[in-house]
Amino acid sequence: MSLQLDRSPSRSSHDSARATIVQPEPVPEKDDSERDYEKRDDADEQVASEESDDRQTAEPAAGVDDYPEGGLKAWLVVLGAACVTCATFGFINSWGVFQSIYEENLLRDVEPSTIAWIGSIQYSLVFFPGLLTGRMFDLGWYRIPQLFWSIVLVVAVFLVAECTKYWHFVLVQGIMLGLASGCLFGPVMAVLTHWFKKRRSLAFGIVAVGSAVGGTVFPIAARRLKDEIGFAWSLRVMGFMILMLLGIANLTLHRRLPPVHVSGGLFNFAAFKSVAFSSYCASSFFAFFGIYAVLTYLDVGAISHGVSPEFSFYLISIANASSAVGRLASGVMGDRIGAVNTLIPCTLFAAIMTYIWPYAHTQSSLIAVAVLYGFASGTYVSLLVVPIAHMGDHGDVGRRTGMANTILAIGALAGPPTSGAIATATGSYNALGAFAGSMVVLSCLCMLVTKWAMTGHLLRGKF
Repeated sequence: MSLQLDRSPSRSSHDSARATIVQPEPVPEKDDSERDYEKRDDADEQVASEESDDRQTAEPAAGVDDYPEGGLKAWLVVLGAACVTCATFGFINSWGVFQSIYEENLLRDVEPSTIAWIGSIQYSLVFFPGLLTGRMFDLGWYRIPQLFWSIVLVVAVFLVAECTKYWHFVLVQGIMLGLASGCLFGPVMAVLTHWFKKRRSLAFGIVAVGSAVGGTVFPIAARRLKDEIGFAWSLRVMGFMILMLLGIANLTLHRRLPPVHVSGGLFNFAAFKSVAFSSYCASSFFAFFGIYAVLTYLDVGAISHGVSPEFSFYLISIANASSAVGRLASGVMGDRIGAVNTLIPCTLFAAIMTYIWPYAHTQSSLIAVAVLYGFASGTYVSLLVVPIAHMGDHGDVGRRTGMANTILAIGALAGPPTSGAIATATGSYNALGAFAGSMVVLSCLCMLVTKWAMTGHLLRGKF
C-alpha cells in the first residue's frame, strides 16, 4: 500500500493533506521451479561478479534479459546453426566409414590405430579452437571469420579428393578440415544463447539434429558414391553439399547482443574456482575420451565379425539417425527437468551400450546396439554446452565455452587412438569397450559433482 499526497495549489490547506490510497497490482505467484531458477541465476550472477572485479563494464546492454525465445529471426538462426552442425559435426561423425575405406583401399599398409589419428585430430579440432573463437565472439568478431572458415572448409573437402598418402590425409582431412569445422562450430553455440534462454535446451536439440542428419547422409554418400563414381568424385559431391549448407548459414546467422568488453586474455582462470564449472570440464574430458570409440570402430568391428562390408557402413548412418531422435527428445526434456538431469542417465546408458557393443557379433544385434547407442550419445552432444551457459553471465559465455571445449578436445584427440591401440594389443574389441565405457562412467560421476555444486542435492533440484 502506497500513500500519495495531493499538493495542488487550488485546494484548501486542510484538503492538501488528503491521502489517496492506491491498491498495488497483484503479482502472479511463481511455482517452485521458477523460484529455483531465479535463485540460481542470481547466485550465478553474484559469483560471476565476484570473480570478475576487474571487468571493464558500462551500463547493461539493452535487451540482455529480453530473449526473443522464438520468432522468424530466432528460428532462422536455429536453421543456420543446424546447417553448420550438419556440415561440420555431421561430416566428422562420418569418420567411421572413412576409417573403413582407408583400411580397405587407400591406406591398407597403415596400422588401423595410426589411421585413427586422422579422425581423432578432426574430433579434437572441432572443439580446440573454441578458446580463441569464443574470445573473439565475446569481442564482437563473428561474421567475417564465419565467412572465411566456411571457404576453408569447402576447399578442404575438395582437397581430400586429391589425397593419396597418409600425411596428405593428416594435413587436409585431419588438421585443415578439423580446424575449419571447429572455428565454425564453436561460435554457433554462443550465438544461440543470444536468442534463447527458457527454451535454450530445445534450440540446442534442434540444432544438434543437423549433425545427426549429416552423420546419416554423408556415410551413405561416401560409400555408395565411391562404388559408382569413385572416391575423388564422391568427395566433390559432398563438397558441393557442404557449400550449399554453409551458404544458408552465412545468410541467416548473426548475433543479437552487442559485445561486452571484459578484461583478461583467452583464459579466465577465476572460472575454475567454481566447483561446478571445473567438475563439468572434467566430465567432458572423460566423456570424449570414450564416447566416440563405438562410432569410430562400429563399421570395421562389424566386418571383423563377418558382417558384409556392403551393409556394415549403414551401421554408422543408423547410429547417427537414431541420435537425431535423442537430440530432439533431450532438448524437450532439458527444458523441463534440467540439462544435467537429462545428461546423467542418458550418458550412463551410452556407457552401458559401449560395454555391450564388443559382444554383439550378428547383424541384428549390431543394429540394436547402433540404435540404442546413437540415441544415448546424441543426447550428450546435444546438451553439452547448455549447462555452461548457466554458469556465468552472457558477456563471458564465449570464453567460458571455449575453455571447456579446449579441455574436452584433449580427450577427443587421445581417445580413439588409445582405444585402437588397446584393440590391436589385445586382438579384440572387448578390452576397448571396457576401457571406453569406464571413461564415460567416470564422466557421469563428475556430472553428479556438478549437480551437487549447483543445487546442493544429488537427486533433487532442476539443473
